[in-house]
Amino acid sequence: MGASAFDLRFGELPGTLPVFPLSGVLLLPRARLPLNIFEPRYLAMTREALASPTRLIGMIQPSEDIPKRDPPLFGCGCAGRIVSFSETDDGRYLITLLGVSRFRVRGELDRQPGGFRAVTPDWEQFRSDLEAEDAAFDRGRLVEGLKAYFRRHGISADWSTIEKTPSERLINSLSMICPFEPNEKQALLEAQTLGERAGLLTALVEMAVLRPDDGDSLPPQ
Repeated sequence: MGASAFDLRFGELPGTLPVFPLSGVLLLPRARLPLNIFEPRYLAMTREALASPTRLIGMIQPSEDIPKRDPPLFGCGCAGRIVSFSETDDGRYLITLLGVSRFRVRGELDRQPGGFRAVTPDWEQFRSDLEAEDAAFDRGRLVEGLKAYFRRHGISADWSTIEKTPSERLINSLSMICPFEPNEKQALLEAQTLGERAGLLTALVEMAVLRPDDGDSLPPQ
């Protein structure tokens, strides 16, 4: 993916960031995530982000699966820039985020006026996220694992397209769309390099195929 006139430089990343806690949802640099926004505090969050120079929202997972309005958060998330936006007649926002950079949570701020949460992000560890990355990995092994994994989950795929997709787009897109557990998604997010993420993705796919499901220990043939 080529550089865009809208791309942010490291020094333009903000010192405060509104965050959208959502379990099982992953955003990675240069990948796109569509969102349907309807809860009042997240409508306010979206308006706040649209009014800011960077239009960034931080996607982050709750670290505990508990029925609580403000559950604790994992220490790492990924910021995405709003690149498309529309309103619906029933009062929702439909937006698409383009992943920009991961961040560490340095601290959480008081609840914002609209009711949404915000953090002080630390971007330094992920400075390299602003540049596209390539990685050498065993694509054949990953594809073979995916075929069994997709059969098991009833997912259809265009395998010729998958085999031609550039490494970064393939690895990040699969990390986002595969229905892994939240802690597995978090591990994919926090993998420092694309090569590490590719290795972890391959391992997760292969383990999932072998995991017992409804009494079966092998994937369907």
